Amino acid sequence: MGSNLAKILTIPGVDATRTTTNNIHEIAKVLGIEAARMAIIEEAMSTMQAGGLEVDVRHVMLVADVMTADGEVRAIGRYGVAGMKGSVLARANFEETIKHLTKAAATAEEDRLESVVENVMINQVVPVGTGMFELIFKPKTKEASS
Repeated sequence: MGSNLAKILTIPGVDATRTTTNNIHEIAKVLGIEAARMAIIEEAMSTMQAGGLEVDVRHVMLVADVMTADGEVRAIGRYGVAGMKGSVLARANFEETIKHLTKAAATAEEDRLESVVENVMINQVVPVGTGMFELIFKPKTKEASS
């Protein structure tokens, strides 16, 4: 069971440009992380299309970028991308809320509330766009202008 992409690509007569596998980790190992990224996109799009779903490919590309950003293929779930977020609240928002909050409390981990997720969770202005600035307008007084 399984595949051996590296060995198959060495067989004379095999078209290496059209030969693939659905084992994303094997593609990353044999062909590199960019090939794995493309395989994630193709597999996700074909799966959704087979189910009758229409999704803009740019959404899937963004997910594939996040999954491969550090040069390794990472799952989206709790043991992959979501579990590695720097913010305590962002990790707790995804899954295993009590585990993340308890561990953060026990280790005195501080959450600087720097991204959208945790600011939305606590109903605070999100630090993007107009929420990034704290400007105060001080009009000139008559005394200062003379």
